[in-house]
Amino acid sequence: MRGGRHVEAVTDVSFRLAPGECLALVGESGCGKSVLASALLGLLPGNAETAGSARLADGLDVLAADERTLARTVRGRRIGLVPQSPAAHLTPVRTVRAHLEETVRVPGAPAGLRGRRGRAAVRAAAHAAAERAAFPATHLDRYPHELSGGLAQRAATALALVGDAPLLLADEPTTGLDRDLVHRTVDELRAHTRPAGRALLMITHDLAAAERIADTVAVMYAGRIVETAPAAAFFGAPGPRHPYAAGLLDALPERAFAPVPGAPPELGDLPDGCAFAARCARADAVCRAERPPLTEGVACHHA
Repeated sequence: MRGGRHVEAVTDVSFRLAPGECLALVGESGCGKSVLASALLGLLPGNAETAGSARLADGLDVLAADERTLARTVRGRRIGLVPQSPAAHLTPVRTVRAHLEETVRVPGAPAGLRGRRGRAAVRAAAHAAAERAAFPATHLDRYPHELSGGLAQRAATALALVGDAPLLLADEPTTGLDRDLVHRTVDELRAHTRPAGRALLMITHDLAAAERIADTVAVMYAGRIVETAPAAAFFGAPGPRHPYAAGLLDALPERAFAPVPGAPPELGDLPDGCAFAARCARADAVCRAERPPLTEGVACHHA
């Protein structure tokens, strides 16, 4: 609910994520990507309503789970998280080193790091995670408010790399990083997940990062997935089939560098037909009257 109105922030979203697979969920800001992430972790506000199911490999439906189950057995244990706005998720009175060492010690860390360990071993594991995330050792004893946005992002990634969760959810993990660090971050996330059979759901607006890491790409627009495709076909041949997805690629500087015209609709005031019709050169009367279903991986009347 927003202002007394019912807003469908995410609608008819369905996907399957296999062990060792990376799914990149891409789209403009405000399309519902982070709302989906919050739903999977049970972090939606109290006035939010959910329907459907989101099942882990062991059968647990996280949308139906109570807060105790989510807090004790899901968050950090079965679903790891690289959060958006990481500085807001770090405890302000604890250093980065303290965050990392606590994560090393708690259940849910890799099997070799559980239980009582000598301080030297715990500190070494924390250093290793920081190094993998390109977080400088000289900053480990700093507090969150002493970090830049990029450093906070790398601290959050380091915390995620300590965990052993079978599903890692990375929400805009490359925000605030230069291109070299973007490449290193996505490579480390991939190395952390694929060889160990962990699944990775990466939410991003960075299509170059998605191309580097993803097996499958899902494009979201106005709260719905409008196209899913293997990454090789999406970024190569035959390319995107939905006009919006094609527009996202054409907006890249190395491609046409042509922005998608117009602006996305308000989620509380979606049209009856295709939500992209007002921005689409191919739209006709059918597009404006009927919402296209997601059929064979694309939601477009003309695909």
